[in-house]
Amino acid sequence: MDNPLVRKLQRFARLSAGDKQALNEAARLNVRRIGPREDIIREGESPDQVNLILSGWACRYKQLEDGRRQIIAFFLPGDLCDTHVFVMREMDHSIGTLSAVTVAEIGRDTLTAITEQHPRVTQALWWEMLVATAVQREWTVNIGQRTATERLGHLFCELFLRMRAVDLTDGTSCELPITQVDLADALGLSNVHVNRVLQELRANGLVTLRGRLLTIPDLPALKAASLFNPNYLHLDHIGRHLDANEE
Repeated sequence: MDNPLVRKLQRFARLSAGDKQALNEAARLNVRRIGPREDIIREGESPDQVNLILSGWACRYKQLEDGRRQIIAFFLPGDLCDTHVFVMREMDHSIGTLSAVTVAEIGRDTLTAITEQHPRVTQALWWEMLVATAVQREWTVNIGQRTATERLGHLFCELFLRMRAVDLTDGTSCELPITQVDLADALGLSNVHVNRVLQELRANGLVTLRGRLLTIPDLPALKAASLFNPNYLHLDHIGRHLDANEE
């Protein structure tokens, strides 16, 4: 079975059997399991491999000296924690787990060999980095301009669609192994405010949360209420269309 990175990159390029094999083999070389609420790599450390999330959820975050934390990105299965990390002399942020995760550590030489020998993987990785940058821009707009209700609804729409893109949704539901504190730290809100907004979304029938499961009964309605436009996720397989036009 293809790992979630393969399923994700196929949105951006038409990968061959050889491309998929190379990615699957790289994801099996150095696998480690990390418990919840642990750091994968800390700010100030020197990175020597790219971390691929195979299962579980993680986040990129910055923490102030007084303990306040800002979550800058959520990493889901299939996400690479920065393909360009090798250019850093030291990490300027930390990456930590939110749930138990399985991580594949892909070394510089392995990643370089794949990109040199598999041009479509290289193309797909470029697309993946562009989308990650687009997500970061959207998060800036989310925190800077949207209301609290729109922020939370927008994030739920994004996470659901990203999980669906790697075949990890079940109908209208997906895993959501994060706390209200995590949501608050990602959205620039207090925990109390997040709780209030969650109650509002539930009361309006837009979301259901049971344990670690998020259900969105009416995705178009939540999109409309959150001013959500999925164009920044590039879910229309732009890279695949380009490949098809070239052949």
